[in-house]
Amino acid sequence: MAINSKVVAQVAHLARLKVDPQDSNALSDRLNDILAMVDQLQQADVDGVAPMAHPLDVTQPLRDDVVTEPNIRDKALAIAPAVENGCFLVPRVIE
Repeated sequence: MAINSKVVAQVAHLARLKVDPQDSNALSDRLNDILAMVDQLQQADVDGVAPMAHPLDVTQPLRDDVVTEPNIRDKALAIAPAVENGCFLVPRVIE
């Protein structure tokens, strides 16, 4: 599918983008180049190649799960306007 300046204008309108008519031809050429590259990728033989999330077999280093902040629940509940059973009470929003 070839992209022309009319298609660029339609897509720009749908995406709420402002594209100058002077730039429309250059943009359509660039988009056509991108689509041509995607077509080349579609023709690659990938039979027998397992899908992967990352090209290297690495794991993400994670930090230890350690509590670093004190529990201030009681202090927060002490200054709340309304509390019941250890929970904040808020006005009903939906009737």
